[in-house]
Amino acid sequence: MLFSILLDAAIGLMGSAIGAGLVAIGAGLGIGKIGSSAMEAMARQPEAAGKVQTAMLIIAALIEVVALFGVVVCFLIATA
Repeated sequence: MLFSILLDAAIGLMGSAIGAGLVAIGAGLGIGKIGSSAMEAMARQPEAAGKVQTAMLIIAALIEVVALFGVVVCFLIATA
C-alpha cells in the first residue's frame, strides 16, 4: 500500500520534470526560429527592420508566456 503511494508520487514527479524540460526545449526552439527568421528578413529588407523587430519581440514574449504557463502547470502537477 505505502509502496504504491510512493510509486505514484515518484511517477508524478518524474512526469512533471519531463514535461517542464520539454516546455523549456520547445520555447528555446521557437525563439531560435523566430530570431533566425527575423534576422533573415532584416537582411533581405533593411528598411523594414523596425517593423520586423517589433513583431519578433511581441511573438517572443507570447512564446515565453506560454512556456511559463506550461512550467507552472508542471509544478502544480508535481505538488498535487
